[in-house]
Amino acid sequence: MRRFVLLLAAAMLGACATVPADAPVRMSQPVAEVPLQDQQVLFWNDATRSDRFRRMEDFFAGHEVAAATDVRNLPAGSPYDAATAAALDAYLASSGAAGIMVLQDGRVRYEKYGLGFGPQGRWTSFSVAKSFTSTLLGAAVKDGFIASMDDPVTKYLPKLAGTAYDGVSVEQLATMTSGVKWNEDYTDPASDVARMLLVAPVAGESQAITYARQLTREAPAGRKWVYKTLETNLLGDLVTAATGQSLAAYSKKKIVDPAGFAGPLFWMTDLTGNNIGGCCLSIRLSDYARMGQFALEGGQSAVPVGWFASAGAPQVEFGDGNGYGFQWWTYPGASFGAQGIFGQSITIVPDRRLVIAIVSNWPAATGKPLSASRRALLDQVIAASGR
Repeated sequence: MRRFVLLLAAAMLGACATVPADAPVRMSQPVAEVPLQDQQVLFWNDATRSDRFRRMEDFFAGHEVAAATDVRNLPAGSPYDAATAAALDAYLASSGAAGIMVLQDGRVRYEKYGLGFGPQGRWTSFSVAKSFTSTLLGAAVKDGFIASMDDPVTKYLPKLAGTAYDGVSVEQLATMTSGVKWNEDYTDPASDVARMLLVAPVAGESQAITYARQLTREAPAGRKWVYKTLETNLLGDLVTAATGQSLAAYSKKKIVDPAGFAGPLFWMTDLTGNNIGGCCLSIRLSDYARMGQFALEGGQSAVPVGWFASAGAPQVEFGDGNGYGFQWWTYPGASFGAQGIFGQSITIVPDRRLVIAIVSNWPAATGKPLSASRRALLDQVIAASGR
């Protein structure tokens, strides 16, 4: 019965979702209904993930925007030495990777695919989408829709007044330092991250806001970092509220076109028809690489000058050169990147003018051995890329 009520509410609320008339967005509906209990992507088996990660639009509603009118060419660069190429090939074959592309100076030094995936296909992003939402936040600041990163979140999302997010700033939301208590355990079906999109939809607000109402505070705002996908969902809602545009529509203007994407972008929506800021856009491997190149070059003229220098810097420090910026992970040597569960990543190394994009179907959402293996590969590629 609960499943029926949720699906009925989704249909009614989704029909009410609006996109500005001038927005180049196509509303996408799944070709077949996915049972509610099967929508918990964290608990799909390997075969299901491998099948669905490349065609999420067949199973979930969302918005789709067209490729850029002026596609950025990615010319061939010099291939890597035999040892580095062999390491890349071995990682592709053994890790569950569906594709790897390495750009240096905007030129392709390596591009190969696995799992039956190819250059024309799209692959889901998971939390790599967080860095897209961060970029749209920067665009909204540049465009004057958001006056200051110090503004309270409730200025743009008044429905959060009286919740644990009262008194939290936009910057604190962007750095996940709200102090709100949260459980991001991907192995626990009862965790917040597993349940947040199963909450019954309420007219007039996103599921993120509905779920946020039940959360409590565990630390003063700005004092404690905890990774929370909900906060990027709220950040996406904030950008949507400030700009009056869906994330997909705004991304067409501020990312897809200026970065020169070769393929269309699909961005999943929640049960109320809002794009999910913390997850679930799908693009080509080459467009993940183009996104990295766009960030490497400063993102002009979409974001303020120096935006990526701040967004990709450790606003929160973890030690050993690692940290967290505005929805970007930061690494030693002033490099930074986007990461998503099951092995999605964009790694940007400014001093080598290097971008490494990987899409994958790891055997688990996360895990130290999986991350360590990818880190070892990245370090080898970076070392082989000179200065």
